[in-house]
Order: sequence, then C-alpha cells, then structure tokens
Amino acid sequence: MNSLIFRTVAPFLTAVMLAFSIFVLLRGHNEPGGGFIGGLIAASALAIYGMALGPDVARKALRVHPLVIAAAGLLIAILSGMMSLAYDVPFLTGLWAEFNMGRDVLTLSTPMLFDFGVYLVVVGAVASMVLGLEDNEEESP
Repeated sequence: MNSLIFRTVAPFLTAVMLAFSIFVLLRGHNEPGGGFIGGLIAASALAIYGMALGPDVARKALRVHPLVIAAAGLLIAILSGMMSLAYDVPFLTGLWAEFNMGRDVLTLSTPMLFDFGVYLVVVGAVASMVLGLEDNEEESP
C-alpha cells in the first residue's frame, strides 16, 4: 500500500494491537479471550505492518521465521500437557503451582502455558500465510 498516512500510523497501530493481544491472552481463563484470539490479534497486527511497510520489513521485525514460532508454540503446548503425566493424571490435566513473593503469591498453571503455546502457533501460522500472500501480491503485475 502506498499511503503515507498508513505507513506512518501502522507501526503505532501494530504496537497497540500487540499489547492488546497480550492482554487478551492473559485474561483468557477468567473472561473471554485466550491464546487463539490473542494470536489472531497479534497476527493481524503483523499483517497490517506488512501491508504498510512490505512483507520483507515485517519478516525482519519478527527476527525469526513464522513457522519456527509456530513450531515452538506447538512444542510448548505439547509439553504443558505432558507435565500432568508426571503426576499420574490424564494428559492435559491442569496443574497449578504457587510461589510466595513477599506479600504476593504468584500462581502459575499448565493451562496458561498451553494457551501461550496456542498463541505462538496461531501467530506463526497466520503470519506465515499472510506474509506469503503479501509476497505474491507484490509479484503480480
């Protein structure tokens, strides 16, 4: 796209959308949201960035190939499910750990780890498709 306004606004819009995608990811267990919709928002942000500045610039901003991101997310999601097998409970059974940090308690869970894996799978897969389509669009006359 060859609009000066779009090229100027796209980096700011991308940053806001990425921050919102993290918010949606983290609130996904208690309210609507989670890894899938958060990943779609993040991939949409990358698509906007790619449309404004070109898919090569968007790939450089990622620093890692999108399919590597998807593979890492799949590995994280599988490992989060396998953690339950160590406690002799069915695959993908949720486990929680609490850590005392002074006055506060930090609670970590395998469902959150699974959601993060799904987030990375969606970001990687959708970004790979969108950036590939943008490459094809630039090549056509």
